[in-house]
This record gives sequence, C-alpha cells and structure tokens, in this order.
Amino acid sequence: MPLIDIFTWAVLLVVAATLVATFVALGVMPGRIARKRGHPWAQAVAIGSWATLVFGFVFWPLILIWAYVDVPAKRETVR
Repeated sequence: MPLIDIFTWAVLLVVAATLVATFVALGVMPGRIARKRGHPWAQAVAIGSWATLVFGFVFWPLILIWAYVDVPAKRETVR
C-alpha cells in the first residue's frame, strides 16, 4: 500500500474520531452545566440534550438555554 493511502486512512480516522468526540461533547454539555449550577431538573436537561441531538439537533439550543435558566423562587404570600 502506498504511503498516500496510509496517510488518507489516518486522516479519515482522525476526522471520524473528532466528529464522534464533538457529538459526545455537545450531548454532555447542557447536563453538566445544569448540574454545576444546581438546576432542579438537571437530569431532564441532560436527557433532553441527548434526545435532541439524536433526533435532529433543532431544539438543542433551547436545551442549552434551559440549562442556564433556573426556576424562580416561590414568593411567600402575606395573609
């Protein structure tokens, strides 16, 4: 096998590994952010991140925003 073929396969493997690593990093990122910030629904954010990546990436930015948004604290009512 010529050297150029070996180089081509090496580049192809590096590109494939980079794509897989990027996909995993994007899937894990909102869940980690939510857990780090103490989000009450951190597990739901993590599952939503993976679900949106697997099924089309369209709502992934919304999940990332959700990881940063906390639920407002309940106000005490005066009676």
